[in-house]
Amino acid sequence: MGRYLITGGCGFVGSNLAKTLLDEGEEVVLFDNLSRAGTEKNLKWLQDEHAGKFKFIEADIRDFTALKASMDGGYDAVYHTAGQVAVTTSVVDPREDFEINALGTFNVLEAVRQAACDPVLIFTSTNKVYGGMEDVEVIEAGGRYTYKDLPQGADESRPLDFHSPYGCSKGTADQYVRDYARIYDMKTVVFRMSCQYGIRQFGNEDQGWVVHFVIAAHFGKSINIYGDGKQVRDMLFIEDLVRAFRLATENIAVTQGQVFNIGGGPKNVMSLLELVAHMEEVTGKTIDLKFGDWRPGDQPVFITNVSKAQKVFGWAPSISKYDGVRKLYEWVAANEGLFDHVQK
Repeated sequence: MGRYLITGGCGFVGSNLAKTLLDEGEEVVLFDNLSRAGTEKNLKWLQDEHAGKFKFIEADIRDFTALKASMDGGYDAVYHTAGQVAVTTSVVDPREDFEINALGTFNVLEAVRQAACDPVLIFTSTNKVYGGMEDVEVIEAGGRYTYKDLPQGADESRPLDFHSPYGCSKGTADQYVRDYARIYDMKTVVFRMSCQYGIRQFGNEDQGWVVHFVIAAHFGKSINIYGDGKQVRDMLFIEDLVRAFRLATENIAVTQGQVFNIGGGPKNVMSLLELVAHMEEVTGKTIDLKFGDWRPGDQPVFITNVSKAQKVFGWAPSISKYDGVRKLYEWVAANEGLFDHVQK
């Protein structure tokens, strides 16, 4: 049996990862300040599912003393999923964004470095570190944007070009995590993630667009589209992401110090308008759309080339975008009480 610490352990990614580890009989410690909407609901869910089988530390990654104290007992792996998650929020308050994402990640690194144990550390970075990718030609085909000359999507050789305060703070953290493997021989891995979605996600229009669209469709709410709606992302269902954490940890001998693009890949691409049309078909309801200006740092296209992860540690997406959206919709429909705030 292993022992694992998850920062942001009550968030969308962290709670799903925790559930899988607990189901497998592992020892889990959750570290979360419960500031994000839905985290208290996810904590209760985990307590209901695994009462008394995990430890919860209510604390903030900006608190280095709390992080150092959390290292007592040692871990096989630390999964750093805590963070400020929205570009729009970072534009409004760039200082807080920096303190959470850049300084918070530095605190995690230092707490792990100074600990008696030598755990694997996997950090959830973002495709925003690649910026707008203005050098890559984007064309419109089939009612959506796509890359003209990157049929498999963008790989890890793309130049870094942090765009927006969010991109800068996550990019700073990304590079610190990578460099700590080189300088201190720590077992760090960076996941540059595209669009993840799935159950236990309480998204909004600023972050988590897939679940936001699914929730709005189910409850008959209008949706704001920033831009023309033809922008696309490759969508990765949460179960596939959790599997990536596990495989990268198990194969740390080859993943240590590496950066991996983790997303749904070219087979799981969907535009905003395509998801709207799909949800109208699923629900039988017409969705009211309101269009606004493009938001800063919003890439018209990001499609992840996941071939490096497949080659290095044997991971590839397995759940199709339609199967994943169906699972998400069924969860929302079966748990309407979790979304009382949407119905008001």
